Amino acid sequence: MTMALVWLAGAIVLGMFILIVVDVTIRTLNHSPPAFTLAFIEYGLLYIAMLMAPYLLREKKHVYIDALIIRLPRRIRVIVEKIVYAGCTVTSLIFAGFSAQLLLEAIETGIFDERGVDMPLWALYAPLPLSFAMVAVEFFRLLCGSGTLYSDRTEARESV
Repeated sequence: MTMALVWLAGAIVLGMFILIVVDVTIRTLNHSPPAFTLAFIEYGLLYIAMLMAPYLLREKKHVYIDALIIRLPRRIRVIVEKIVYAGCTVTSLIFAGFSAQLLLEAIETGIFDERGVDMPLWALYAPLPLSFAMVAVEFFRLLCGSGTLYSDRTEARESV
């Protein structure tokens, strides 16, 4: 399922690229580009971020700061990590539930998001519940397993 979301995010990136090229080309020819381009790009950025989040967490490719935790003694570090994973799991589940409520309300009310083109508001909330739920699953896996997000050494390099 995670890889399906990654492929969907990749397709959205390709679609956004095509829309930007078409938009710029039309502007270069002194014509008015389609009004929906900006709205689709904005939605696309949200979709990419949300669809990629579970994969990035699973593969440990997301951004995090480990300056404090890597300096803790091993025993305390493990405890702090588990507390962080538990907190992140609960927070992700809260966001998943809240965004599911927003999605259902948007579907029930039929409200439109009015930008360059009218789009149903539910389209804005569509990727959120699934993505947050999958992020919660990934944090729960870390909480129950022996894996860690943090390495023994940070890969950040000091600039000279």
